Amino acid sequence: MDARKYLAELIGTFILVVVGSMSIVAANTMQAPVLLVAPFGFGLALLAAIQATGHVSGGHYNPAVTLAAFLDRRIDPMTAIGYVVAQIVGAIAASGVVLLFANQDAVRATASGFAEGKAGVALATEILLTAIFLLVILTVTKRAPGQAAYAIPLTLMVIHFAGIPFSGASVNPARSLAPAVIGGALDPNILVWIVGPLIGAAIGWAIYRILDDGVLID
Repeated sequence: MDARKYLAELIGTFILVVVGSMSIVAANTMQAPVLLVAPFGFGLALLAAIQATGHVSGGHYNPAVTLAAFLDRRIDPMTAIGYVVAQIVGAIAASGVVLLFANQDAVRATASGFAEGKAGVALATEILLTAIFLLVILTVTKRAPGQAAYAIPLTLMVIHFAGIPFSGASVNPARSLAPAVIGGALDPNILVWIVGPLIGAAIGWAIYRILDDGVLID
């Protein structure tokens, strides 16, 4: 067991969630459109996290990414479990910092959401966007690893632009679970942001395998 990898995942996830969440709080405080602020907040936060700790752990910071890496046999089961635990702890710590800086209402405002009666649309959005995200991640980290540190954050940024109105554009169970817990907004809808990204990750991995070497259709 390499504890440095788990620590790197914890710190990287913390950076992603605290900066992304604070960008939402800042937008709400300054009465700026969240759709124009949050995508840059999360995209550039991921860039910072990758630069800071990605060389240690591979820079997952997301249980959906870890699931896809496990399916692709890039990490073993115990490492995958350790990564997910570290990611959840890092995300919860980040939402805890937002609570200290602001208040519980501010934390609650950073949680993912969707319009009333649109749970199905939100779930489909999370599946679709996570599948795209993982297809990019798996492909670029294998085919062009030198571009990964920039291609992946840019992909997350555009995913936020596309998905915020429909699902909040989480594509990351840890990122959605943390503010729901700390913000006191944990309810059955959380399954949209847990199940959706995990299904999307599996689909993205399957598409990657088909395109990469046709292994699933040989």
